[in-house]
Amino acid sequence: MFTMLLSGDMMVPDADLTAKLLVEKVGLIGHPNWRQAFPNHPYVAHFLRTHKSLAVAPTRVEPQGHLDAPNEGDPMFPVFLHSLEVFQGVSRPIKTHATVLITDDLSGVIQRLHDRRLPFRIAKLTPEMPFDRLWVGCTPEDPRYEPSVDGGLCIEIMGLAPLQMPEAAFQTPPPVARDPQPGELSRVVGRGFLVRDLDDVLRRLRENLDWEPTGPVEVFEQEGVRRARMGFSLGHSATVDLLEPTRWDSETGRYLHNWGAGPYYVRLSAHDLEAKAEDLRRRGTRFTSTESESAGGRLLQIDPEELDGILIEIVEHV
Repeated sequence: MFTMLLSGDMMVPDADLTAKLLVEKVGLIGHPNWRQAFPNHPYVAHFLRTHKSLAVAPTRVEPQGHLDAPNEGDPMFPVFLHSLEVFQGVSRPIKTHATVLITDDLSGVIQRLHDRRLPFRIAKLTPEMPFDRLWVGCTPEDPRYEPSVDGGLCIEIMGLAPLQMPEAAFQTPPPVARDPQPGELSRVVGRGFLVRDLDDVLRRLRENLDWEPTGPVEVFEQEGVRRARMGFSLGHSATVDLLEPTRWDSETGRYLHNWGAGPYYVRLSAHDLEAKAEDLRRRGTRFTSTESESAGGRLLQIDPEELDGILIEIVEHV
């Protein structure tokens, strides 16, 4: 099993601007030290948090933007990136640069992919990134992405050690926020991903990556969706929620047929959801509030037009 999901990410034209929106409109926490930019790797990424402590909330929210400049650190990456944009749809409002899975046995994962003769690529080590990064569905000879390995999830895999996670993150039960205030964000709890054929995607993840859902596929008739929840050994990591619409005119069905398969929501939790709704009103952030069977109760859904097309949802912390 993989250890955790690194982030609910979004590939955007201007990562600095998107990070500012997410802080001001949603209440995520940013810090200059959590902004990543390297001279030889032309991108900007912000690793925003729902809580200052990664032990409490290990999965981040990551707006990432790529610059039109030579990539000396990974010359093959621009070809891969362009292929991702084409694969997801250039006009799609929510795109990913990678669904980044973390493992404490990266060497073993690579060896299994090697033994199975599956296509993958490992980035060369650089002074800025002196650790292995693995992408599936591409090779050094042809770095363009294709979905045969992961069913279209655009998976990147990294080892746990470079994250330098605090030891407290691995306690059982996991640590909790001290004296949380009403309306305070808690964790990133899920990353939604729309798929056209859930059974096919699950088969590819099982056979190629030894990754199984945490339970049986769930069907939510009123919402018109089937869901498989992909979990991690770190229990308070966000899950990856694979969603197949069962009706074309459901909310997920319309999104699928408007924009295609791919990343969907980033779902957060908050202490006292009514207080968080009041906080959003004070911020001038438009949202809707509904009862959702799949979310297990009340769900706040921020209007994507507030966030340049990004879909952020908030549920009660449990």
